[in-house]
Parts: sequence; C-alpha cells; structure tokens
Amino acid sequence: MSNAFGNRWKRPKLLQPHFIRSFFLEAFRLLGGHISEREPERYEITHVPADVRNRDRLIGIGAPVLKRYERVTFEKELIAPKAQPLAQFLCPGHPLLDSTVDLIVERYRDLLKKGTVLVAPADESESLRVLLYLEDAIQSARTNREGNRLVVSKRLQFIEIDESDDGHVAGYAPYLDYRPITEDERKLVEPLLNADWLKEDVEARAFDYAIQHAVPEHLHEVRRQTLDRLDRTMVAVNERLTKEINYWDHRANELKQKELAGKQPKMNSGKARQRADELQGRLKKRIEELEQEKQLSPLPPVVIGGAAVVPQGLIDRLRGERSLDPQAYAKLTERVERAAVDAVLKYEAGLGREPKEMHHNNPGFDIRSKDLRTGEILFIEVKGRVQGGPIVTVTKNEILTALNKPEQFIFAMVEVADDNGTTVRYLRRPFTTNEESLFDVTSVNYKWKNLFERAGQPT
Repeated sequence: MSNAFGNRWKRPKLLQPHFIRSFFLEAFRLLGGHISEREPERYEITHVPADVRNRDRLIGIGAPVLKRYERVTFEKELIAPKAQPLAQFLCPGHPLLDSTVDLIVERYRDLLKKGTVLVAPADESESLRVLLYLEDAIQSARTNREGNRLVVSKRLQFIEIDESDDGHVAGYAPYLDYRPITEDERKLVEPLLNADWLKEDVEARAFDYAIQHAVPEHLHEVRRQTLDRLDRTMVAVNERLTKEINYWDHRANELKQKELAGKQPKMNSGKARQRADELQGRLKKRIEELEQEKQLSPLPPVVIGGAAVVPQGLIDRLRGERSLDPQAYAKLTERVERAAVDAVLKYEAGLGREPKEMHHNNPGFDIRSKDLRTGEILFIEVKGRVQGGPIVTVTKNEILTALNKPEQFIFAMVEVADDNGTTVRYLRRPFTTNEESLFDVTSVNYKWKNLFERAGQPT
C-alpha cells in the first residue's frame, strides 16, 4: 500500500491509475467515505469523512479537502469528457488522496510490525519464505531550516528470504498476489512456522541484502535522475543570472559615465552596482545549493514489518493433493517454465529486440524486452503449460501490469511438449478493467484453450 501512494513514498513506476484506484476505493470506504461510479472510470463522492478533512488541515498545503465531489477520476484523459461534469484528478499530490493515505498508514502501520502468515495461491513451489518490508531513504547534503539534511526519495523495499536463499527483491507490491491463510491451512503449516531458521535473525539477513543490493540500486536510480535534472538547472540558472549581472554591470558603468559628465540620472551608479553584486551573490548561493543537492547518500534501511509466505504448492503437498511426489512435480514445473521462457527469449531476439529475464519471483512480468530500433520497452509475462493443460492462473500483479501498460504488455503463452518442443503465441490486451476491480482478488483462473485461441504469432 504505502509504497505506491502519497508524497512520502516515491516510486514512479507504481504511480499508475489502476494501482491508485484499487487502493483508494477500498481505503476511502474503510474510513467511512461514500463513493459510487457514475460513468465508466468516473466517480461521485457524496460524503468525505470528517477524519479525512481534519487530517488535511494538519498536513495539507494547498486546496482544502471538500465535503463532497461531483466527479473524480484516476484517468487523466477522463477529467473533462464532452457533455459530462468536470472531474478532479485523484493522483499523488491531490489533498484527498494524500489525507486518505496518511490516515491509513497511521491507523494500520502497527499491523506490519505484528506480522502475519500469507498464502501465495499461484505459487506451485514448496518452500516456505519470509517477506520483509524495509523503508530506505536517500538524502542530499542540503539542509532545511532546522539544519537537517533533506530526504529526496523514500522507498518501501520488499525482500523475500527462504531457508537457503540470501534474499531477493520481491518487486513493487508482491502482497497483491497473496491472501490471508485460513485456520485449516495454518494447522497444516504450523510445525514449519516453528522451524529453527525462522527463529534466527531473519531481519538481519534482509537488512544485509538491502544494504548490498536494494539500497545501492535505489541510490543509483535517484542519482542518475537527480544529476541530470540539476545539471540542466545549473545551466539555466547560470545563463539567466549571468545575463542579469552583465546587464547591471553595463548599466552601472553607463550611469557612472553620466555622473562624471555632470548629469543626474534617475538611478545612481552605486544602486546599479549594488544590484549587480546582489545578483552575483545570489548566483553563488544558488550554485552552492545545487551542488549540495548533488551530494547524495543513503540512510540505513529500517525493517518495518514482515510476513511468512506459504506457497500453494506446499499446502497441496501437505494435504496429499499432489499426484506426483514433490521432487518429480518440481522437476516437471521447472522443465516447463524453463522451456517456455527460453522459447520467448529466442523469439524476442529473433524479432530484433533485446530481452532480459527477470528474477523468478518478479511480480507482473518475466521478461523486459527493448526494441533496438525504436527504444520501446515491452513487459512480457510468460505462461508455460504442458500440452492439454486446462487452466492458467494469472496473479493480480500481472493483471495490473497489463492494465497499466496496455501498449507495452505481452501475455506470452507457450505449450511445451514432452520433448521440450514449444508452440509460442502472444496475446495483447488480455484482460479487462472489471477483473481488477475486486480488491480482495489475488489471482484469476482462465481456461488455457480460450486464451490460446485468442493469441497470435509473436510480432
């Protein structure tokens, strides 16, 4: 939740309308607000709770939160459709969204520290793991009025660790694909939750991984964006103020010549010289501030919560619902997944693109592919099935990625034969917005045949 919304969390990749809408609709109603869809993707708010309005009075710096809104939308192009009421655009920075986020974080942050047990319903593996939430921040050398360094970026990192793994970044919002464990399921896995490795300092392992991998990546990203912006700002500031300084220098010399000639101009040369000197000091101070903003350093990450994650495959095995023994099932799954991803990587390279395989548990997509001719980035989710497989499970993160990037998302479907031969098809715009509107959905099952018939040859 927190990593996607609000000014305190800066993760541009998640500032997408479907993530924001899904969060806001649930959070706003949870706080007592009344919101109803009036036109497609456009909503009327008939009641904004007093708590939300009062919170805005504490944290708001712009327009106040209203008691009601005729229309709001999460899609920029739907702000002012023809013959319909003008809508306010709910995005990070809007006081209504910011106040809602602030209240939710305040009321429920302690739940993160208490921890819980979640189930990954689309995960067929059998290894229990731990999901930890870490907050890390990047600061600059510039200080505020109190003398504290300015934080320029905050990020909520999700690190997953199992018994034998040093850890990996679990993506932007892995929890969207998980659900609460039931009482019956908890009884099945209770002995595993008391394993010795979970009693060790798992937080320290996550902290070490974040220090070595996640934080440097965050710093590199912020530094690249910040230095580019500041370099352009410094050029513009230097050019503008230098022109003004040169003007007032020239003006001071002209006025001095007139004074020496016995004339009395409206402005004396001393005043013009003073203005030139003030501008010179202003330029120096501004350049120093920009140089301080360039000096970036990370703050130590802080673990703010965690959860044990139980794969569905582990629950199925403990229930005795696996038709194959665990090792055989794991080998079959690994063979099919590997063959499917390899086939798509090969197709992408053949199409003149530069594909890069993501981490195995990367939420939303498996391959990031760059078109070497146009620079376009494609996000490809790969689903491999043995021939005759009836069902394909799609996670909420995968659905949201497809909806947020409709022109760039590819749903790659691969049928894998016993001899590892493959048939690859690509499906564009595979999902509709209705499928992500239910906040509690973690995954959706589709008939493989129906989607495969809709798909076409890779292009």
